[in-house]
Amino acid sequence: MAERFSLKDHLFNAETIEQLAGEYAVLPGFDAAAFSAAVLNGFPERELLQRLDWIADCLEPYLASDFPTMADQMELAMPARLDPARRDDDFGQFIHAVPGILAVRHGLEDHRDRALDLLEQATQRFSMEFYIRPFINRWPEETLARLSHWADHENYHVRRLVSEGTRPRLPWAKNIDIAPLVPLPLLDRLHADPTRFVTRSVANHLNDISRVDPDTVLETLAGWRSAGRQDAKELDWMTNHALRTLIKQGEPRAMAMLGFAADAEVRVDRLTIIPGAPKIGDKVAVEIVLSAPDDTPVLVDYAIRFTRPSGAVSDKVFKVKQGTVRSDRPLQLKKTQVFKGDATTYALVPGPHRLSLMVNGVVRATLDFDLGPTA
Repeated sequence: MAERFSLKDHLFNAETIEQLAGEYAVLPGFDAAAFSAAVLNGFPERELLQRLDWIADCLEPYLASDFPTMADQMELAMPARLDPARRDDDFGQFIHAVPGILAVRHGLEDHRDRALDLLEQATQRFSMEFYIRPFINRWPEETLARLSHWADHENYHVRRLVSEGTRPRLPWAKNIDIAPLVPLPLLDRLHADPTRFVTRSVANHLNDISRVDPDTVLETLAGWRSAGRQDAKELDWMTNHALRTLIKQGEPRAMAMLGFAADAEVRVDRLTIIPGAPKIGDKVAVEIVLSAPDDTPVLVDYAIRFTRPSGAVSDKVFKVKQGTVRSDRPLQLKKTQVFKGDATTYALVPGPHRLSLMVNGVVRATLDFDLGPTA
């Protein structure tokens, strides 16, 4: 059987630690071999983020005890900046998160400004989105002032940090105490950024806000469209990305903003699953045929109502397609649905289920079926 992929071993291993040791070899008295051995010996019992803290633990004895000097040493050992000519998908290597960890440990209370300087340099090698958040919580006014300054930074990784670090629902990260709308003026400045790495973060940030304040998100996007500061195609992409949670919820105003009318005259000519009596573990085809008297843009999803092991029921939405129903030709769609028996996010239970077909956020047809036990 093939060995299961391990993200922690992919990110933290002998090769990456050797690379990091080579970078810190510029420090007087640094023992690269001893450092690498200590780090690797501590890896087996630690998970991914714990390994980052462990690397910092092993590095600290080679660094000065006073934070300003420590920060100087870490900046001296930093690799070259991530390629400034790239526009996207240049996150950096996890091993370069160590300056952020030590900035929080030793700079948060007594060396705020020097620590923020260090994060400014470090985020150009690896995103400091996790490590800016303790500074936002401890020094909200001062940190937000620094972020406001960074919103005009020449390096797009620093500009991205302004948005990504203030996201209210940043994955894996600790919560921040500021109200969700406080960073909105920063997003307003960043939304016209020429770099997709930044605009994706802005769109993700708006999607986070949409969960608590959809009105503000819709008003903000409408305002950006009126302002005309961002390329129209890029703003279209951002709008789609920012509204994805509201679209899943069938929010009519979000649908309308994307050009999908909730009251569109669309008929469901066919909704079926093949085979019609699936079992847990099976793969089925969901077949859909739509027609309309006029050419009609449509966004097609379906939700399946699952019964949980506790007896509760909940709907899970699956994306199908954005397209156009032509007046002279029905739109035929097919999507593969897998009823995974080993899903890590939810367990399937045999019994009655319901598939609800949604067109432009409105349920247009339903299909009841029984899900059988694993064959």
